[in-house]
Amino acid sequence: MNGRSFLYFCAKIVAVELKIEKNKLFLIGGPCVVEGKEVVNTIAETVNAICKDLDITYIFKASYRKANRSSAKSFTGIGDENALEIIANMGAKYGVPTTTDIHTDEEAALAAKYVDVLQIPAFLCRQSSLLEAAAQTGKIVNIKKGQFMSPGAMIHAVQKVRGAGNDQVWLTERGTTFGYQDLVVDYRGIPEMQQFGVPVVMDCTHALQLPNQAAGVTGGRPDLIPTIAKAAVAVGVDGLFIETHPNPSQALSDGANMLPLDQLAGLLEQLVKIKKAIL
Repeated sequence: MNGRSFLYFCAKIVAVELKIEKNKLFLIGGPCVVEGKEVVNTIAETVNAICKDLDITYIFKASYRKANRSSAKSFTGIGDENALEIIANMGAKYGVPTTTDIHTDEEAALAAKYVDVLQIPAFLCRQSSLLEAAAQTGKIVNIKKGQFMSPGAMIHAVQKVRGAGNDQVWLTERGTTFGYQDLVVDYRGIPEMQQFGVPVVMDCTHALQLPNQAAGVTGGRPDLIPTIAKAAVAVGVDGLFIETHPNPSQALSDGANMLPLDQLAGLLEQLVKIKKAIL
């Protein structure tokens, strides 16, 4: 696909037809990880209702397992297939597409049975066999830009997926390493990566992580989520990635940089207004 023709593509997926349109935002949102059916359902139901009200395309996100943890004591999941079934059930129940991250070649085929978009974690964006395995499932492949990568260098990740026979590629900006324990967002990277003919997503929560803390638990600046999101929409980003939870302080993973669920509606209302203003 050339230029911005990607904005009109339709991809057949498990639950519904996923359609990305140039005049509206799409949101990848949900909890960091599947903690259990009740909290996941609360989040999916709430976010879906908000997105319907604001005419935002919604993609439910949750990790079925957290493979990249600072400490060996950190929560990793409730069991792979159990968590994947919960994610798939959310998609079916609310009629929305779903996504989760994968970490190995073998996980690509497993997760593809349950979700519609396969997410490649930032630390793994250069793993050729993983990108090829994800591409070969026929699912949309959303690649997070490595914290150590320039926007321009992400063309090689895109080409690996396309070279494996899959043109359905997205890229997600999630900040660049700044020193040992901080990240910064260079908004020039959004239009630069859009030149590859792919939708570009802004990860508004992981871009505000404070990684590599001595305590073994990643910190964050959730108070700046609105700032990151508003700037990204003003620049012309295609989609947003926001992890949210009813009670981030009690979340089992990445609570330090998640948006409280009761703040999501107000933020998205503002973002829709910004999107309309720049069209």
